[in-house]
Amino acid sequence: MGYYRSRSKQAGMVLLISLVFLLLLAFLGLSSMQGAISQEKVTGSIRQRNQSFQLAESGLRLGESAVQAPGFALGPCRSIAACAPPAESLSVVGPGTNPVSAVTWVGMKDGIYGIQNLGQGLGLVHLPAGTQATLYRVTSVGASGHSRSVLETVYARVGSGPGERFRRIMWRQLQ
Repeated sequence: MGYYRSRSKQAGMVLLISLVFLLLLAFLGLSSMQGAISQEKVTGSIRQRNQSFQLAESGLRLGESAVQAPGFALGPCRSIAACAPPAESLSVVGPGTNPVSAVTWVGMKDGIYGIQNLGQGLGLVHLPAGTQATLYRVTSVGASGHSRSVLETVYARVGSGPGERFRRIMWRQLQ
């Protein structure tokens, strides 16, 4: 009979231990959900960054195609300040002409690009020694969600008329 008495004293302890285990499982589930949500945010951010970079690359291609188009003419920069990389590329949101840099921004799907004529250059990389070329800077901005990418190329036009050649001198990512 002593066996039954000790059993009745422990009846509430099983419920208490079960509740503690349930609480631990709930905390474990919440922690897992927080980890999954933060991974989803990081994945979305990386995806937007990749899309904005690809949009900026397509803007560079459009700008380079415009420079290669027959009859393309753009006057050289008016001053040293106008030949500098356009500072507004980090904040410009739509097409139009900037009064300081004199860059005309051209709209495209989810981005913009601008072209500057930097004038004549001599002794350029990737070109034979003594070759003179007209240099163009193409700056492109791509936007996707909260992500923004700014790319820039310097493009050389060697010669004129039917024998003209084009060569990318350099490129860089600004943002």
